[in-house]
Amino acid sequence: MDNPTGNQSFNAGDIAASFTDVIKIIETSRDAAFRKVNEELIHMYWRVGEYLSEAMKDSKYGDGYIQNLADFFADNYPEIKGFNSRGLYRMRQFYEIYSGTEIVSSLMTQLSWTSHLKLMSACKTTEERRFYIDLAIKERYSVRELERQIDSGYYERYRLSTAAPPAVLAETYEKTRNVFRDNYVLEFLDVEEPIDEKDLRKSIVRNLKNFILEIGKDFTFVGEEYRIQVGKHDYYLDLLFYQRELSCLVAFELKIGEFQAEYIGKMGLYLEALDRDIKKQNENPSVGVILCASKDDEVVEYALSRSLSPAMVSEYTLKLIDKRLLQRKLKEYIELSETSVS
Repeated sequence: MDNPTGNQSFNAGDIAASFTDVIKIIETSRDAAFRKVNEELIHMYWRVGEYLSEAMKDSKYGDGYIQNLADFFADNYPEIKGFNSRGLYRMRQFYEIYSGTEIVSSLMTQLSWTSHLKLMSACKTTEERRFYIDLAIKERYSVRELERQIDSGYYERYRLSTAAPPAVLAETYEKTRNVFRDNYVLEFLDVEEPIDEKDLRKSIVRNLKNFILEIGKDFTFVGEEYRIQVGKHDYYLDLLFYQRELSCLVAFELKIGEFQAEYIGKMGLYLEALDRDIKKQNENPSVGVILCASKDDEVVEYALSRSLSPAMVSEYTLKLIDKRLLQRKLKEYIELSETSVS
C-alpha cells in the first residue's frame, strides 16, 4: 500500500536504534564535559595549593594567612564553596605531597577531588598513593569503590600476595600477570560463620558487583554451578568468569574449610574440560582458583608441585582485616628483604 503522506516509511526497530544513537552522543559529550570540568578543578586546586605553599614560606604572611584568606572568601565570596580553612589547607597539602614526584598531572586529573582527599588522608607513602591512583584509573573506580579498597588494605594485601610467591607458583603468577592474590576479603557478604558452600556461593552471586570489585573489574561473570560434561558424568563449577586482560576462562571453587590436596586433582579435571569443550580457539588456557577459608602453605606447595594445571589456592575472610596488622606485616617483609639483600 502506498504511503498516503508521501513520506518514506520507517521500521520501528530502526527508529528505536536511532534514539539509542542520540542518547550515546549525549552521554559521550556529557562525560567529556565532566572530565574537562574535573580536569580544570584539579588544576585550579593545584595552582592555589602552589601559591599557598610559596606564600607560607614568606614570613610577612604569618601562620594565620590561610585562615585570613578563608575569612576573606566567607565575607566576600560566600557563593564559592570549598575555600574554607580546611579546604585551603587541603589544596596546599595536595601540592606539597605531589610536587617533585613522578606522578604527572595527566594522571591526577583523571580522579575527582574527593578521591584525592581520600588518598591524602589514608595513604602514608608516595608509592601507596601511586598504586591507588593507577588502580582507580585502570578499574574506573567510583569514590566509594576506592574508599572500600583503601579501607580493606588492598595495597598491602596485593604487595604481600605478589612479593614472594612459593617457587611452585612463581610461573603461574608470572603468566597471570599477578591478577590473582593470596587473600580475598568478602566482608560485603555480611554473613556469619559457620556457613555452607551453597550459601557462600549464593551470597557471592547476590553481591556480584562487590565480588568483582574485590577480584578485579576485568572479570565478567559467566555463571554459577556451570555444568561441564566429561564422559557420562556431569560436573558443576561453583563460579565461572571470563578475564578480559588474560583472555581466559577462570573457574572459582569455593571451600568453607581448610585446603585439601585432593582439590587440585578435581580442579585439573575442570580446567581440562573447559579447555577442550568450552574455550574458544583464540583464548588462553583456563585458570582455576580454589578459594578456601584457610590453607597450609606447605601443603599447597606440595599439592601443586606435580600439577600441570594453572591453578591458584587463595584464602578468603568474611571480615575486614585490621589494616594496621597488614601494614605491620608488609613493613616486616620489606625489612626482611632488605636485610637478606645486604
